[in-house]
Amino acid sequence: MRREKGEAVLKGKCLLEPLDFSVEEMDGLFADTERIIASPEKYSEACKGKILATLFFEPSTRTRLSFEAAMLRLGGQVIGFAEAASSSVAKGESLADTIRTVSCYADLAVIRHPKEGAPKVAAMNASIPVINAGDGGHQHPTQTLTDLITLKMERGGFEGLTIGLCGDLRFGRTVHSLIKALSRYEGVTFVLISPEELMAPEYVRRDLEMNGAVRFEETRRLQDVIHRLDALYMTRVQRERFFNEEDYIRLKDIYILDAEKMKAAKPDMIVLHPLPRVNEIAAEVDDDPRAVYFKQARNGMFVRMALILALLGIETA
Repeated sequence: MRREKGEAVLKGKCLLEPLDFSVEEMDGLFADTERIIASPEKYSEACKGKILATLFFEPSTRTRLSFEAAMLRLGGQVIGFAEAASSSVAKGESLADTIRTVSCYADLAVIRHPKEGAPKVAAMNASIPVINAGDGGHQHPTQTLTDLITLKMERGGFEGLTIGLCGDLRFGRTVHSLIKALSRYEGVTFVLISPEELMAPEYVRRDLEMNGAVRFEETRRLQDVIHRLDALYMTRVQRERFFNEEDYIRLKDIYILDAEKMKAAKPDMIVLHPLPRVNEIAAEVDDDPRAVYFKQARNGMFVRMALILALLGIETA
């Protein structure tokens, strides 16, 4: 990738949290992503001879397939497993030993794990770059890259945007990561929309309170604020994060974005969603040009292609 003085600044690094890369490094990744989107065929053999290991200790469809598609489109190969039961962890092997072994076979590794901090443990014991593909309710930095490149392409940038985050803000790692990343840009306003039980964690709200560059407010009703938003980030209420089935059933359909609510939104407001969705966005919204969540999923593959190239230090014109 083109860097100043030809320097591959991200080569060998790990991506565990959104702030692991500077704003300048993120901007470089986004520029690379847009080049790949414009001419994907130019990169079809960029990773020939390279191997990506996907270590998914927790179920995933989009993230895992997106990484695999990214590596295959770059001409590389993929090894790995899609659930913990398919790995030697089921025999009692430690995560540290798993990643040490995988480091013998692959050039970089992607890990999703239900325990917060597991990717950091993996990175401490790996001899190859490690990418966090989601750890519990903590962080999901490559989804954040996906969200940011979509915002950039659809809205032209980040500064001065009013962004609504709606649904499960307590357990939603995509929300936590996005807030962290966007908090580095001037003039961003967050509108946090959730029931009391699913409010953003205290540490997230505390960080926002201490950040003088951004503003935030909290509300319970989407319809009271949708008219002010430049972007609306919908999330599902995550059944797998609940300890109590009754609480999940009570809260799962608390927010449903439908065509009627969209009438109150700005003509250029965009709707994002990390997917999978359940009931929180009605199918009728899919035909609205402001709904960009499937385009967002496609962008995720391209930004992961750029990330793979950067961490491997592969220079492309």
